[in-house]
Amino acid sequence: MAAPVFDRVKAIVVEQLGVEANEVTPQSKFVEDLGADSLDVVELVMALEDEFDLEIPDEEAEKIATVGEAAKYIDSHVEAPTE
Repeated sequence: MAAPVFDRVKAIVVEQLGVEANEVTPQSKFVEDLGADSLDVVELVMALEDEFDLEIPDEEAEKIATVGEAAKYIDSHVEAPTE
C-alpha cells in the first residue's frame, strides 16, 4: 500500500471523525477504536469517494472495518496517474 494513500485516508478519518491523528493507525477499527457510528461510516465512505474520485459499492464498504483496509481498497482501485 502506498504511503500517500494511507496518509490521505488518515487525514480524512481525522477530519470526519474528529479524532487525534496519533489515534489513527492501519489497524484502527472505525467503530470499535475510533467511535464511528453508522452515519459516520456512510459520511466517511462518501468523503473517501470524493477524495479519490471512485465509487465504493455498499457491499464492498461493509467489508472495510479498519483504516488500513480502506487504504488498501483505495490503493487497489484507483488508477495510477499516467506519465
